[in-house]
Amino acid sequence: MENSTPNHTEDPNKPVPPIETDYEKHKENPGPAPTVNEPDNEGAGQAMKWIIPIIVVVLLVVYFLFFRNNVSN
Repeated sequence: MENSTPNHTEDPNKPVPPIETDYEKHKENPGPAPTVNEPDNEGAGQAMKWIIPIIVVVLLVVYFLFFRNNVSN
């Protein structure tokens, strides 16, 4: 992170510009871009439900087979 003073300040009492729909018309003072709502019909959560437990089991097996008896006293 840079240690510089910000050059951009906004007045909190100033009204927010409307969401931009015609960029060419408001090139000099554009408003915020509209949000994109994408459906989450093939999310990574479905795969993670199976991948994470399998990885944990494999790592536990590796630990108990190779590293459990290597503890130094």
